[in-house]
Amino acid sequence: MKLVQYIKSDLYRFDGKTGLSDFLKRFVFSHSFNYLVWLRISQFGGILKFISIPIILLKMRGNIQISYKTKIGYGLYIAHNGPIVINSTTIIGSNVNLSQFITIGSNESQAAIVGDEVYIGPNVCVVENVRIGDGATIGAGSVVTKNIPPHATAAGNYAGSQLS
Repeated sequence: MKLVQYIKSDLYRFDGKTGLSDFLKRFVFSHSFNYLVWLRISQFGGILKFISIPIILLKMRGNIQISYKTKIGYGLYIAHNGPIVINSTTIIGSNVNLSQFITIGSNESQAAIVGDEVYIGPNVCVVENVRIGDGATIGAGSVVTKNIPPHATAAGNYAGSQLS
């Protein structure tokens, strides 16, 4: 089942293990992992979607606000329990690390597309429809307003402007 694969890939990013006891420990004691599990369940529909969406909405009043409509690849890792705000039109690749105090948003239409194996440091703002390439690193405190090429490191205000 694909849902189980997504949850196992997220768990592996947190602990490097995927056993049932590891899942239970992380689910009970990690707010960010618990949020990810409910988010994954809400994305897969069925009867569980009707249970999980209200739980997600209640949890969104806390530190992490990611819509169940957001497309997220395998192995998402959320460090330090947020706060994190991500627009529902954002697309996030596999094995992405999100640090605390991140905003990915858009005032227009489409928000950012984040590639695979991307690290986004603390206090980062990604604005509008930009692409962050696979393997890129976004330094702490950056404001990303332009595309970041694959395997690049971008930092500062306005990160990416010197890369174009």
